[in-house]
Amino acid sequence: MKPVVISGTGLFTPENSISNDELVVAFNAYVELFNQENAAAIAAGEATALEPSSSGFIEKASGIKSRYVMEKSGILDPHRMTARIAERADDQISLQAEMCLGAAREALARANKTAADIDMVLVACSNMQRPYPAMAVEVQEALGIDGFGFDMNVACSSATFGIATAVDAVRNGRARAVLMLNPEITSGHLNFRDRDSHFIFGDACTAVIVEAAETATGEHQWEILDSQLKTKFSNNIRNNFGFMNRFDEAGVGQPDKLFRQQGRKVFKEVCPMAAETIADTVHKAGLEVKDISRYWLHQANLNMNLLIARTLLGRDATPEEAPVILDTYANTSSAGSIIAFHKYQDDLPAGAKGVICSFGAGYSIGCVVVRKK
Repeated sequence: MKPVVISGTGLFTPENSISNDELVVAFNAYVELFNQENAAAIAAGEATALEPSSSGFIEKASGIKSRYVMEKSGILDPHRMTARIAERADDQISLQAEMCLGAAREALARANKTAADIDMVLVACSNMQRPYPAMAVEVQEALGIDGFGFDMNVACSSATFGIATAVDAVRNGRARAVLMLNPEITSGHLNFRDRDSHFIFGDACTAVIVEAAETATGEHQWEILDSQLKTKFSNNIRNNFGFMNRFDEAGVGQPDKLFRQQGRKVFKEVCPMAAETIADTVHKAGLEVKDISRYWLHQANLNMNLLIARTLLGRDATPEEAPVILDTYANTSSAGSIIAFHKYQDDLPAGAKGVICSFGAGYSIGCVVVRKK
């Protein structure tokens, strides 16, 4: 088959960061307000008192210390608990497209490409800010790309599924080069009033250029040796928000219209699936686990990544083998593994092999094996 490479990556990081301490102060203020306002119902057994959170609890449960967000004042307002971002007019660039442009320009520069070299734009992420027109087509227009674009959603695995889709497009001649983007405004679907998940997510956008090896001229190129995509239906991570919500007023604003998960079940079920998929993809690429220099894993939970690496290696992975970015970025859904790849790839020598792997709602697991040229 025609050799295909990742020839450039890019990253957009929001200006605003929220530490665990800041988040806990706001959450605990909300808890105090709720318990005061519902004191009578709580005393009568008709409501349950909310429990406060703590920075220690957050870091122990997830490994997260802070997260970037598009807007923080609304999130930290205990009377609001969600970002304050004004709607934009239809003739203004949308927020997700704006994020994409920042990441795309860095990826194009690293790949030594211009808009004229790109035929296909793919925006792949957990939540689009609108159903249509496709975000990808808006980004295509903003960059001046002559070709086509479309959106796709495979939750936290959207980026790895996007890379595999881009590879197919290049190999079958549909596109010379593909710009694949992951604009994640995860703060938009996070319930900041839920103690079990209020700390999980952060915002960011990543970009990846995929093209034929014969046309690549970037300094850091990674040949895609093999990939594997796997899905298995589960309700353990779910978000019921959608256009049909207006059919039943009773459901409007309910907690199930935001992110929710059964964390223990997810941990127990997804970790072995991810480890098995990685090992299988590595073997199909003609390699052994010992041949892999670096694992750029989905950045959802540090304990999950530690267990997956331990299952694969038979020991704890070093920070160099499985770099972590979730301590400062938190879970950025599909962008997480690509942030790790973007930040921790240039130091590896030619011939080094690595694995990009993501896993999440669906369940979905995507694994890409690469070799530095």
